[in-house]
Amino acid sequence: MEPRRVAVDLAAYQRRIRRGPCFVCGIVRGDPQYEREQVVFEDDQHIAFLDAYPTLYGKVLVAPKAHIEHVVHGLSREAFLQLLAVVHRVATAVERVVPSERTYLLSLGSQQANAHVHWHIAPLPPGTPFERQQFHALMLEHGTVPWSAVQAAELAARLRETLATK
Repeated sequence: MEPRRVAVDLAAYQRRIRRGPCFVCGIVRGDPQYEREQVVFEDDQHIAFLDAYPTLYGKVLVAPKAHIEHVVHGLSREAFLQLLAVVHRVATAVERVVPSERTYLLSLGSQQANAHVHWHIAPLPPGTPFERQQFHALMLEHGTVPWSAVQAAELAARLRETLATK
């Protein structure tokens, strides 16, 4: 069943992502302003963390640690495939922890905001009505799932444990 959503101040969100520093680079540096984006996986070249604005429970972002802005020509074929291998590994863990009818995998961002390459892993809850699936389920305009620091810590711990056992 689809959870209720909480409205997002879209104007404030857009100001933050368009004028603020690169959020992925901040997470990689351990900047405390990104405490909601709890890291669930990390290796020398990649990082995976909880989305601070989850439109679906269990939404995780995966990114290269290096500030790369083009998902295709910004990465060599080898680096692209390595990043996708991490996306697959993390998505598999998300599916083990979060019930999902389907898991959406996509790279979003823009040169105007959120330019750092990142992939979204978004588990669609079973029973979500069709008209609220796909892009509708991912859009901030429809709100985010209710989310607390405690819930984030619990989910992050479960994902880290699942990833550690693979």
